[in-house]
Amino acid sequence: MSNTIVKEQGTPTSECRTLPFPEPETSARLCFAMLGGISTGKSTVSAFLKSYGLPIIDADILARQVVEPGTPALAQIVKTFGPSILSESDGTLDRKKLGSIIFNDADKRKALNGIVHPAVRKAMVWGIVRCWMRGEKLCVVDVPLLIESGLWRFVGMTVVVSCDEQTQLARLMKRDGSTHAEASSRLNSQLPIPKKLAYADHVIDNSGTPELLTANVERFVDALSKTVSWTWRLKWVFPPFGVLAALWTLAWRNLRPLHERRKVD
Repeated sequence: MSNTIVKEQGTPTSECRTLPFPEPETSARLCFAMLGGISTGKSTVSAFLKSYGLPIIDADILARQVVEPGTPALAQIVKTFGPSILSESDGTLDRKKLGSIIFNDADKRKALNGIVHPAVRKAMVWGIVRCWMRGEKLCVVDVPLLIESGLWRFVGMTVVVSCDEQTQLARLMKRDGSTHAEASSRLNSQLPIPKKLAYADHVIDNSGTPELLTANVERFVDALSKTVSWTWRLKWVFPPFGVLAALWTLAWRNLRPLHERRKVD
């Protein structure tokens, strides 16, 4: 399957890449990851995909769930940073207090990430397993730092929601009421969209109107559904086949030529 890039004007194009061995079919990729940048419309696309019946595994939601009262992660956070980071009223994590502790301390931020990130990854894996047990053809993993964390290697494919920088800036300024300098500073604090595009198997362009985005998502879902073959049922009925398919996908992801990802650096 080639890289389908859904453009604003509504005409899908294909960009073929030379791979060391055949790319696995979509049915061998239970989960795909979706990423974008601030004000690119990723949340809107996620809502569209959910409306089509695709299950969404949202890392931000999981990050809140894994630190709820009674969880091992919250107990470890309290052990590391002290009970003062808990709300006195209900014993939940007081994110403002915790934020003030780690804001200017890289070591403490690293310690917190060392507790929360493994818990989130574990929850993500269980979410994917539950999708497989329900017989889902596909599921969507929404991870903000997919590339920075290296998790892109462990998903079937990556979908980037993109728009041009000027559109991104204008949307951010309008949404937050910020100045051009403030909006630019926020964009510069994130991995640039062009670098994310180097990891994309599919790109959904959102530089146009909401109507164009809706049409682009519809085409993407339609193209995706046509590439899912009968083998997804075989994976569900015969788990060893599913394991082999997953290993094949992971091998393909990790052996993908590095220069292909460096082409926009």
